[in-house]
Amino acid sequence: MIDGYIVTNAYHLLPGLKHFARRMLEEFSNLGISVQHIDNSSLLARLDAESKIITPLQEGKFVLYLDKDTIIAHLLEKKGYRLFNSAQAIADCDDKARTYMLLSENEVPIPQTVFGPLNYSHEISESFIKNLENTLPFPLIAKDNHGSLGNNVFLLKTESELSDFELTHRYNGRLYQEFISSSFGVDYRLLVIDGQLVAAMKRVNETGDFRSNIAQGGKGYQTEVPPSYKALAEKVARLLKLDYCGVDILIGKNQEPLLCEVNSNAFLEGIEKVSGINIASIYASYIKRKMNL
Repeated sequence: MIDGYIVTNAYHLLPGLKHFARRMLEEFSNLGISVQHIDNSSLLARLDAESKIITPLQEGKFVLYLDKDTIIAHLLEKKGYRLFNSAQAIADCDDKARTYMLLSENEVPIPQTVFGPLNYSHEISESFIKNLENTLPFPLIAKDNHGSLGNNVFLLKTESELSDFELTHRYNGRLYQEFISSSFGVDYRLLVIDGQLVAAMKRVNETGDFRSNIAQGGKGYQTEVPPSYKALAEKVARLLKLDYCGVDILIGKNQEPLLCEVNSNAFLEGIEKVSGINIASIYASYIKRKMNL
């Protein structure tokens, strides 16, 4: 009998997620939990002619959902599967603008942020650019709302660069943020499970890139986590109702923590190596406990 499933994307499975799935399979097996790894092309969750949800999953109680396709995730939840993380939590993290808005009434410190207006045209708004320049000084950060691994994140230094970004990204959800120079090429990645910090690393990019992401040349190091950073990461994870997440925290000019973003499927490999902590085992044990397996 199958206890649960691990679902990943069929078309573009990043090495970090492939490693994540493999490690979780190992740890579930160590706990005597039967889990099958499938991709979303074979899942084929659908609605029949009477709007009833059909899925080929015939047994099992939970799904470790390592993808961002929230339509399928919602369908699985409606069929009664417990998802880790929930479809809503994944959606709330996948859109950076949504993440910030959901946290906006809970005193979560972030860099000053301006959201780009929806644009269906072939043109850009000069008034928006002028208003943005009067709000955020150069250099400033520009991001697509959707993206990971530090991709589609830019440091803009001039009005010309800002106009170019607006033109090339005008159809995308996007946001602009105050540049935190005190966190140039460095941040903290904090791994939280069940609202509790379980592992951490300090990421440092020594290549001259302002982004600390490992995918952009950053390296992870063991670190002592300041109490205020730990408290912020745990607070954010609880507010977003995440079973598991990686919280990226910037270093403010007075060493205060500032939330950068939240990753619902944060990779395991780097932080397990750096911290020496078996995060996959902790996560698998948490799922076992929650599911009473």
